[in-house]
Amino acid sequence: MKPIYTRLSLFVNRESYTFVPVEPLGAQSLTLDRTTGDIVLNATHTSVPNTSTRYGKTVYGILGLIQLALSEYVVIMTGREQRGRLMGHDVYRAVEFDILPLNPNVSIQNPPHPIEGHLLALVKSHLNGGHFLFSYSWDLSRRLQVQWEQKDAEETKALWEVADDRFFWNKFLQSRLIESEIAQELSAYILPIIYGTFDLRLADVRGRRVQLCLISRRSRFRAGTRYFRRGIDHEGHVANFNETEQLLLVEGSGQVSNDNFSDKLSFVQIRGSVPVFWGEINTMRYKPDLQVMDLETTVEAMRLHFKDQISNYGEQSLVNLVNQKGHEKPVKDAYERALAQIEMPEVAYQYFDFHNECKHMRWDRISVLIEKMEGDLANKGFFHLSSNQPEPSRRQLGVVRTNCMDNLDRTNVVQAALAKWTLTLQLRRLGIITESEGVDDFEGFSRDFREIWSDHADSISKAYAGSGALKVDFTRTNKRTRKGLLEDGYKSIQRYIKNNYFDGTRQDAFDLVTGAWLPRTTFTTASSIVGDHRSLIIRSVPYILGFALFMITAGMTLPRTSDYSLFYYFTLWFSVAIIALSFMVINGIQYVAWPRLLPPTELIYYDGPGFRSAHHGKGFASAKKVPMADSFATGGRKRGLTVSRIELELGDKKRQD
Repeated sequence: MKPIYTRLSLFVNRESYTFVPVEPLGAQSLTLDRTTGDIVLNATHTSVPNTSTRYGKTVYGILGLIQLALSEYVVIMTGREQRGRLMGHDVYRAVEFDILPLNPNVSIQNPPHPIEGHLLALVKSHLNGGHFLFSYSWDLSRRLQVQWEQKDAEETKALWEVADDRFFWNKFLQSRLIESEIAQELSAYILPIIYGTFDLRLADVRGRRVQLCLISRRSRFRAGTRYFRRGIDHEGHVANFNETEQLLLVEGSGQVSNDNFSDKLSFVQIRGSVPVFWGEINTMRYKPDLQVMDLETTVEAMRLHFKDQISNYGEQSLVNLVNQKGHEKPVKDAYERALAQIEMPEVAYQYFDFHNECKHMRWDRISVLIEKMEGDLANKGFFHLSSNQPEPSRRQLGVVRTNCMDNLDRTNVVQAALAKWTLTLQLRRLGIITESEGVDDFEGFSRDFREIWSDHADSISKAYAGSGALKVDFTRTNKRTRKGLLEDGYKSIQRYIKNNYFDGTRQDAFDLVTGAWLPRTTFTTASSIVGDHRSLIIRSVPYILGFALFMITAGMTLPRTSDYSLFYYFTLWFSVAIIALSFMVINGIQYVAWPRLLPPTELIYYDGPGFRSAHHGKGFASAKKVPMADSFATGGRKRGLTVSRIELELGDKKRQD
């Protein structure tokens, strides 16, 4: 595998950025021309321009370049923390980033245009809020089995060439380097990162030293937040798709090194949104409106999705945890209808009524699902590579794909249970534990297992829903507790607030950094990105409500002349508060912080075949008459209408016909 530079010195002047490897000395430096944008790989031992000054921080990697409205920017990593050492390879988390403009007339601190400032803020928030992992010498984007199968063909390739395209999170940022004519020569500068989790624990089981490692990889396709990315797209990509790999590394007898292991075992699971066209529409109510779209392309999109999964993993065992009653039932029904039409023998379906089976905190009932799937799990197996054999003794022939509505809380519980069952089987096959023993019989090892799966669940949940996972107390302690129930209530409130009032900006950041929205090629009104085009009455009602609440509070604390006068005072302000709050609930869609770059207008105004639970939050008019494009659809499309478009070009607004 071609090496990647681990530390770079950066030299800056008005004409160029020059990156010089700290080691080896004299290696080819990289220059980015700030005038033309050209990428130049200099000859060895090339001197730095005399006019350049050294940047104040060490650069640990170039994440790539991104074009915004007024300038192109280079994104660099200036801080990292080591997360562990896996099979002799250091694994890091990127923790600090700098964004540098190529245009010398653009300032990061004081952007020359509000649109540029807003887009820069989106990039910064995404970098600072994500969980990005990388290794200079190990491909974190691919599971162990794939790396072993392709090792002979990849000895002379670079990390970016072999990285899994789904999990190469900064692939869009790196596209300028990858698509250049000298991409091969630039390989030492192209650092792939993943968005996911990594945890590694060292333990002792029956005198054998083992490492337990958990890695999750989040797909960059259809990436986003809980309510703004659901279901499937026409290319077969689903929202919140994550691959989770559990590694068990076992030292041989007499070994003292933590880098070489006699046995390496891998078990992979996946999760992803229900692969039909559906979504939930925020209306300020706790439970959003459910929209299932019965499109002609649903079956074909699902077929594309499972073809891709089969080509990557083999046979698919689908575990569906969506409720068969109430709010979630239409999603389950749509899933099963489409699944019955794809006619793919490699796909097997298993439904588990999680809430009914595990009600009254009987979470031990997960064992019912495990018992149903034991034969399937055993057949699909796991990957096992032994140091005393030239070929793997086992390969994983298929994968379990688990989903609930969010692919978070119930999915986490089930995936952890499947992982524990497989881990027990692996330890038995290695002869480390007996057939009558399990992971829970070894307290220290069991605690490590529970902790890494609980932390993993929290991290995936924060990335998608904005809070830690629910039901995680069961994974962490092996039982459901009342304290965990209270914590879940607090997390649910967190999710409600973030999903309604903050996730629109987070979704915009995902769309910008992954390349789903392109500033140079996407036309939009400048005011739609940073302005508020809601009517005056819509904007004023929250202030009226706030003032009414202030007056009520004041009436409770200020001196009063008589109780009689106080009655009319409170009647007035309570009436104002109730009217204002009712108005906001009736027009709830107007008060949700929707994404501005790619707003979900078509989902909200869909009127074709399918299912719609309600039309809340759309005012007193019918759903077809609400002027959403004027209120929140900011640069998107209203059904049947085209929004006027203005191109951003060097800070000027150039009107398009």
